[in-house]
Amino acid sequence: MKTFENKKLILLALGIFTPLTLTTPKVIASSFGAEIFCAMRDAGNDHESSWDAAYTYIKKQKGGLFKVSPKNAAAQITETVIREREKFSYCIEYLDNLHPNRKLIRELKKEEERKEKEALDRENKRIKLEKELEETNKEISEKFTDETLDRYSY
Repeated sequence: MKTFENKKLILLALGIFTPLTLTTPKVIASSFGAEIFCAMRDAGNDHESSWDAAYTYIKKQKGGLFKVSPKNAAAQITETVIREREKFSYCIEYLDNLHPNRKLIRELKKEEERKEKEALDRENKRIKLEKELEETNKEISEKFTDETLDRYSY
């Protein structure tokens, strides 16, 4: 009786997880995603709109528990274009936009963070100097009373 229940559970698990692991929709989705991307770029659309359309289609068609990451979708499009080079010969020039220069992006981000830090440091120094100036003015005004500043008092 127990082995029959175990077999039922195993069959149920296989029935649920087998469709999730099939790669056929992934191949079809990435192939048509590449067609969408390349056709839109060839028609004169910008990279962002072409990429959004292709990525949305690939994401929607993949199915399963986990969605495709943008990096993975870009790799699928690139793979399809290279694999079917004759069909997508006009699209090879657009592939560089799918994989931006990550090192350059990191450097730009570091530079931006450095500039923000410098601006914050300058602001902190300005506030510190203003406080010191106020304290110095306060000390001077306490030192000299109205009587000591009277020009006719000899």
